[in-house]
Order: sequence, then C-alpha cells, then structure tokens
Amino acid sequence: METLVITLLSVIVVILVFTTFNLLKKNERQEDVLVEYMKYLDKISKIIEISDEKLKKLDQLGRFEADDEIGFFFKNVKNIQKILNEFKIRKV
Repeated sequence: METLVITLLSVIVVILVFTTFNLLKKNERQEDVLVEYMKYLDKISKIIEISDEKLKKLDQLGRFEADDEIGFFFKNVKNIQKILNEFKIRKV
C-alpha cells in the first residue's frame, strides 16, 4: 500500500513538473512575441510623432489652406493625423 501511494505521488510530481516547464516555455515565447510587437508599435508611434510635427510646421505657414483643392486635401490629412495621434504610445 505504501509503495502504491509513493508511486502515485511520484507520477503526479512528474506530470506537474512537465506541465510547469511546458507552460514556462509557452510563456517565454509569448513574452518574446510581445517584445517584438512593442518594438513595432514604438516605431509606428515615432513615425506618427514625426509626421505630426511636420504637419504642424506646414500648417503654421498657412500656404495650403489658401488653395481650394490643396486646402481640402490638407484638411483631410490633418484629420487623419488627429486620428493617428490617438494611437501613439504614451510613455509611463
């Protein structure tokens, strides 16, 4: 009876060790994927910031709003930029 309990507990320990290591490996892979996504999002955020700065410089001159066709296009680009500004990563 005693050997049966020891054997059963040994099997349970082996199963738990296997599942723990398996979950650990999966978690580490997910962390690697998350790091890559964060790098990608950081690059996109930097591009959004740069384009926002350039649009603001162009807007200060006010040259594009004088022309009807270009002004329409420029206003739409500014609206798109406002939407993109919401997707910037905020540093904590």
